Amino acid sequence: MSNPIHLDNRVVLCVDGADSATFLNGLLTNTIVDLKNDQLGYGALLTPQGKIICDIILQRTETGFLLDVPIQADEALLKRLKMFKLKANVEISLRDDLAVYAFVNDGLSDPRHPNMPKRMISEKGLYEDTSCKTYHVERTKLGIAEQGKDFGENEVFPADVNMDINDGIDFKKGCFIGQEVVSRMKRRGTARRRTLSFHFPNGAPQAGTPLEIEGKTIGEVSSSTSDYALAKLRIDRLAKAQSTGKPEITANGKKAELISPNWLAEQMEAVTSS
Repeated sequence: MSNPIHLDNRVVLCVDGADSATFLNGLLTNTIVDLKNDQLGYGALLTPQGKIICDIILQRTETGFLLDVPIQADEALLKRLKMFKLKANVEISLRDDLAVYAFVNDGLSDPRHPNMPKRMISEKGLYEDTSCKTYHVERTKLGIAEQGKDFGENEVFPADVNMDINDGIDFKKGCFIGQEVVSRMKRRGTARRRTLSFHFPNGAPQAGTPLEIEGKTIGEVSSSTSDYALAKLRIDRLAKAQSTGKPEITANGKKAELISPNWLAEQMEAVTSS
């Protein structure tokens, strides 16, 4: 277990008020009205075209919600939340007195994966700033993409970064922005691009490096830390290559060892049969 660290790539927004739950629930990809005070939730605000503006880890408070968000997207999210506020009884603000910490023994479970480090929102300066490298190694090994590291605003659909698999979307809830596009992709099985984790024994290549099988590009590294990398790739192309054997995956001449999640085989079968 690592010591608690400040995740300096995250900031905290606050949505307070009597209408905070219904307000956010109508906008975000996941149901948050039943979220308890000792539980974190995961979701995103999308464009009408179904791409991610900002992915969010939410924590309920006595008066509303704290939003743990990537620092690259806080202004865009604030702007849109205030635009959608209309007559809702909510107050929306940046809480620059608070910070996000990981590897906290008594913290809350990360909703994206049971093996992710526990996290906590608390006053800024509670723990000394230390390197976030260990945190990024852990999330990379588990296949958890993060905005600002693996994707930017309005670049990817939720399925591209596995939000539908990592409990970030409730397909049974009422409407949310971008729902029609996201639901149609699920129904048609057209989510061919996924984010997967790879191990490189002698150091992972930098972001932007193509991932190849027998000289054909199947994807691209989105972030790397130490010997691990995340890559967005076409799983239909991966499935086609694997149907004839176990081809070697490389990036910049380095052998890539796929850390295969338990859902991958089913997803590859779905896209190749659709």
